[in-house]
Amino acid sequence: MVSSDFSGEVCSEECVHDTTVEQVRAHMPDEDVLYAMAELFKVFGDSTRTRILEALSHAELCVCDICNLVQMTKSAVSHQLRTLRQSKLVKMRRSGKEVYYSLADTHVVRILQMAYEHTVE
Repeated sequence: MVSSDFSGEVCSEECVHDTTVEQVRAHMPDEDVLYAMAELFKVFGDSTRTRILEALSHAELCVCDICNLVQMTKSAVSHQLRTLRQSKLVKMRRSGKEVYYSLADTHVVRILQMAYEHTVE
């Protein structure tokens, strides 16, 4: 049977540090912003979308190139790209019959770099 004793992981006495709590509370974003942040993490929580973002961090790619890199159908990739576009992580441009995708801005590159560094350290 698994023990539910968390005594080594929580304070053994109730003690709230009011000054510190109020200082932190003053810096906390609004609930709407926190919700949006959590939604962004959900988008990054899918390994296929993360692979697509990682690929796009190296070059602008057409949909066919992305399909080849991630070994998925156009339909499946299109679905993932739509989610990434709605989350404002990627942008698209048309060139004749081809559609190219790139990262929306440098914030996305920084998020990917930080996630990579944290993972491999």
